[in-house]
Amino acid sequence: MYSQKSVAPETANPKDWSPQSWKQFPVKQLPKYPNQAALEKAYNELQNNPPLITSWEVEALKKKLADVSAGNGFLLQGGDCAESFADCKSPKIVNLLKVLLQMSFILIHEMETSVVRVGRIAGQYAKPRSRDYEIVDGEKIHNYRGDLINSINPTKEDRMPDPQRLIEGYNKAGLTINFLRALSDEGFADLHHPEYWELDFMQENEYYKEYEAMVNSIQKAVNFMETITPNEFNTLQKINVYTSHEGLNLYYDSAQTQRVPRRKGWYNLSAHMVWLGNRTRDLGGAHVEYLRGIRNPIGIKIGPNYDLDQTLKLIERLNPTHEQGKIVLITRFGEDEVEKGLPDLIKRIKHEGMPVVWSCDPMHGNTFKTDDDVKTRNFDAIISEIRKTFAIHRDLGSYLGGVHLELTGDNVTECVGGANGLHEGQLHKNYETYCDPRLNYQQSLEMAFLIAKEWNQSYGS
Repeated sequence: MYSQKSVAPETANPKDWSPQSWKQFPVKQLPKYPNQAALEKAYNELQNNPPLITSWEVEALKKKLADVSAGNGFLLQGGDCAESFADCKSPKIVNLLKVLLQMSFILIHEMETSVVRVGRIAGQYAKPRSRDYEIVDGEKIHNYRGDLINSINPTKEDRMPDPQRLIEGYNKAGLTINFLRALSDEGFADLHHPEYWELDFMQENEYYKEYEAMVNSIQKAVNFMETITPNEFNTLQKINVYTSHEGLNLYYDSAQTQRVPRRKGWYNLSAHMVWLGNRTRDLGGAHVEYLRGIRNPIGIKIGPNYDLDQTLKLIERLNPTHEQGKIVLITRFGEDEVEKGLPDLIKRIKHEGMPVVWSCDPMHGNTFKTDDDVKTRNFDAIISEIRKTFAIHRDLGSYLGGVHLELTGDNVTECVGGANGLHEGQLHKNYETYCDPRLNYQQSLEMAFLIAKEWNQSYGS
């Protein structure tokens, strides 16, 4: 689609950087642990544990992202707002994998391009917060920052940052990744069995006929291939799903950052991709210092309050060699701000020749509270930001190559709208999230259809 030379020079390995050099910089969104001896013990234990992923997988993801940045493919990144330790259960993992696969099959079929699947899973246990403390029953306690740091239970003791949770987070992430790999390797996505990923509730969706035709089309294609090949057509049985989380708790991430044999540089081996949040991207901050030294792909969240010159300096700091597939720019302006904030950013990135994957996070800029003080998001606002983002990129000759969605494989009631018209009065039925509202099963599939339609309008042949 777009011709762009893909190169992967060695990332600079500055002598003044180490996995712990971030400790010399101001750190945001990371509360102080009261027991430093316990923190050091947990950190050392985490350092000595086996890696959760491999450098080969990291490099494979970067190569695929390089293709996406050149206009050849699409990035689907999605999953929980914040994973909880209690939800490390097979049904939750199966449902999330199922809906990610379902969405990717819709995108592949409708857009006729490859899809890179990256889950917000197996490590997304920490969340940034706008306030450090809250008042509960007249007592000032730490705000909940995700299971990796403290407990959701609103007591002073449970909200105290606990370093042992670093170990528990590692263990839960390991169990999750192991199960994901088992499912991915053993035919969970085998297209001979569309019933594995067909969702019953789609029968009530206005797009069901179109969806049913898609499933039949895939099945006919598989049957056709088997009639002209001597062996069973099984190349689609195994799929790749990569993991990602926000690089927020630097103790967790830096402890799992290692050198590997026969490769230069350092790898964060807790996830294939990590991203830099909208609240932690200060050039002189600890998070940027840590992220500049790892070989993993890095996402950068960009919201309405960004400084254009500082953003360009940030990209240069994190990717001084202009390596393809290294940087994913995840814009999150909100439907009312995107037309004001995005065009200048695209123009400057193009002018500077910086190789990035452009992705749209239409969730975080479209959050509001109901009259009953329930945090939610409107499906129409989410798809509106996606449509506007596609249009801006198209008009400026740029390629929007991905979406970043908070979603779940469960049939929750957290975001209003969608084909079934979920309204504010129904939010209480199955509102489960600890932090931000997520698209449910049906809303996610509907979103995939609409994303594919917008992509085809912008880039389809």
